[in-house]
Amino acid sequence: MLDVGEVERLEAEAVNSARVRQPLYAARKKIFPKRASGQFRRFKWIVMAITLGIYYLTPWLRWDRGPYAPDQAVLVDLANRRFYFFFIEIWPQEFFFVAGLLVMAGIGLFLITSTVGRAWCGYTCPQTVWVDLFLVVERAIEGDRNARIKLDGAPWSVSKMVKRAAKHTVWLLIAIATGGAWIFYFADAPTLLGEVLTGQAAAIAYMTIAVLTATTYVFGGLMREQVCTYMCPWPRIQAAMLDENSLTVTYNDWRGEPRSRHAKKAAVAGESVGDCVDCNACVAVCPMGIDIRDGQQLECITCALCIDACDSVMDKIGKERGLIAYATLNDYNANMALATGNGAHAIEPALVRQPGGRLADKVAQFHLGKIFRPRTFVYTAVWALIGLAMLYALLTRERLQLNVLHDRNPQFVVLADGAIRNGYTVKLLNMIPEPRTIRITLEGLQGGAMNAVGIEPMEGETLAVEVEPDRLKSLKIFVRQPRDLMRPGSTPFRFVAKDVAGTETASYDANFIAPEASR
Repeated sequence: MLDVGEVERLEAEAVNSARVRQPLYAARKKIFPKRASGQFRRFKWIVMAITLGIYYLTPWLRWDRGPYAPDQAVLVDLANRRFYFFFIEIWPQEFFFVAGLLVMAGIGLFLITSTVGRAWCGYTCPQTVWVDLFLVVERAIEGDRNARIKLDGAPWSVSKMVKRAAKHTVWLLIAIATGGAWIFYFADAPTLLGEVLTGQAAAIAYMTIAVLTATTYVFGGLMREQVCTYMCPWPRIQAAMLDENSLTVTYNDWRGEPRSRHAKKAAVAGESVGDCVDCNACVAVCPMGIDIRDGQQLECITCALCIDACDSVMDKIGKERGLIAYATLNDYNANMALATGNGAHAIEPALVRQPGGRLADKVAQFHLGKIFRPRTFVYTAVWALIGLAMLYALLTRERLQLNVLHDRNPQFVVLADGAIRNGYTVKLLNMIPEPRTIRITLEGLQGGAMNAVGIEPMEGETLAVEVEPDRLKSLKIFVRQPRDLMRPGSTPFRFVAKDVAGTETASYDANFIAPEASR
């Protein structure tokens, strides 16, 4: 038994332990990215306009496929199990084309990452694009970085409530438009829009809009960088895709350190300082809220806005651009060796930091030839081979298919005149959006004749069948052979289907079953 004092001591230790226990997750620190300007920011504007334009406008593009097919250029027709992409029509059994595109996308992502780092994350990822769009709205209503920080810390007032309400209202409208645009890929867009606005659309359409509205609003407006840091697996995978010759956004501390806000005073005093003036412009524009000067970090999406911010500062103070730049690990290590005197061609750090010609002569520079290395050749070759194989399969695929199933019970019937009759279920698949007349012929069965239920003529070696556009036609066909031409057992022969108006044909090898002994 513990005495009272021991119990009190244990309780006190438990209380103290609870006080110092750290939370499982760190509290989020709000990020207020400043608007950047420069070549990378302009490139991001272009990418954002193109990607958003493709997403929102594509369902409204038209493509004439004739009177028997939808005229929406891109359509996932779940009801009829079709995927239309301009002049291409994909059936369920051809889903390997979609799978091939996904494989190409994955290999392409590996190729891009191994050459220019997380370019997907920084420029074209939907999370990045919509966060950029939401930030445009936020800046337009609440102002740039300093104004937003001031507003966030200010007490609630009518002005603050109006700005916040306006911002979130626009965010919700964007989110609703995002969910609305998605459903238009699965039905005729103008028709579905009218049904949605009048309340006549299917419940699944409203549910889809609601789910995508919520996810877009939460991920793009509220969570932002947390999605990239905590939810996305790619930051943890992409490290395996990088090597010493992959371009990444890099702070060149061999040139920037030691930092100083008073470079002129340090120069007068004879102190050696770097080009970094510790202005924190790179931190202010970062949408992930990190300091690139701390080195490569999981949170960095390589959007390169810090490059634009730093270059503008270097321009103002009359120093060479590139303190923050796209660089490879090999180039960084080479320059660090030069700056610290550990390389084969070591030079004084002061010379490395000088702007102008001597810096360009001494610093290891990146050139495009470094991208073309065995790894990228392998990725490119595999990517191209898959693409060419898919293109060949697409151009040579058959749009008329024939399938035959022999009746299992009975396998044959002896007719009154002694002839033998077999029954078959024949399926004709017309994979184009036009009606076709298909001629079915028997080959390899001596004296064979056939008739199909409901089709004239009643019997012969050839049948003409009308098949509707984009439809499967199932026929019950009976094949008979005279007794004197019959061979006991199984006799192989062939059904041949040919498009009367074209050159496309399909065939199927079947067997004619006869009794082993004559009856």
